[in-house]
Amino acid sequence: MNIQKAGSAYLNYLAGILLGFFVYCGVCLGQISKPIDAIQLKPVQVAPHTYFVQGLPEMGSSTNQNFISNAGFVVTSKGVVVVDALGSPILAQKLIAEIKKVTNQPIVALIVSHYHADHIYGLQEFKKIGVKIYAQGEGRNYLSSETAKQRLIASRIDFAPWVNASTQLIAADVWIDKKTKLNIGGVEFLVSRVGPAHAPEDLMVYVPSEKVLFAGDLVFRGRIPFVGNADSKGWLTALDAIEELRPQIVIPGHGAYSTNPREDIIFTRNYLNYLRESMSKAAINLDPFEEAYRQADWSEYEGMPLFRAANRMNAYNVYLSIQAE
Repeated sequence: MNIQKAGSAYLNYLAGILLGFFVYCGVCLGQISKPIDAIQLKPVQVAPHTYFVQGLPEMGSSTNQNFISNAGFVVTSKGVVVVDALGSPILAQKLIAEIKKVTNQPIVALIVSHYHADHIYGLQEFKKIGVKIYAQGEGRNYLSSETAKQRLIASRIDFAPWVNASTQLIAADVWIDKKTKLNIGGVEFLVSRVGPAHAPEDLMVYVPSEKVLFAGDLVFRGRIPFVGNADSKGWLTALDAIEELRPQIVIPGHGAYSTNPREDIIFTRNYLNYLRESMSKAAINLDPFEEAYRQADWSEYEGMPLFRAANRMNAYNVYLSIQAE
């Protein structure tokens, strides 16, 4: 009997040690897997009442919280107007907090430049605080598409835990189907429908009193553009429309703001034109893409950020789009 008690006590002792070990390991693993939030947003003032935050020149990841695109805002006497919502809810929360540091005015409107993930996954945070959301009408097609649903499913894995099961696709409150003029706090916002270009639902926003243009992903600066399934011909037409506005400052969808917009417009135009020129013959003749890509001279662009990540895909998409024209 004493032997049985001793054996039972020993087993309980071992069980206690094992339980403590597993609890310790669980704590350690929890500490290891706990996400590190090292991303800071720093608004830059580019005009008397206009600010923007600049995304990183990287591909989206959990580490950067999908902070790869820009967002901006204009402060008026009747509230703040924001352009784009960034690529995760946590980033939108940070942007809202930074806006509050700049002004006591409430955020009253948000204009979506286009429905790509890095510009819209923060929308729900603005919706929670009663912000009216504006977007181009073609965005309705994206929201109802299988592409949007599958992209969000993948993003909940790729950008976890910052994009997760609570991250939702948010529709606009106002769909814009033609050139529109908004007047908020005495400030005019000229919202132009320019898609299909970079995306079918492209919008650009010009603020004449600030001489600032929010160009979305129609203009890239300091990195290789992302073409994706763009309409490259429509995109080139949109660049002409931007030049006609003669803005003094352009806030692109990616990269630093521009005080020499024409230079950056020319860069984007030249890149798109070269993609079309280098892929056109092979696409029309149904020659292999890989052969056309090898023969092209990429030396002007290969040293730029995201060349390796984006350029081959850009060329291939243009190759396919030319065949479909």
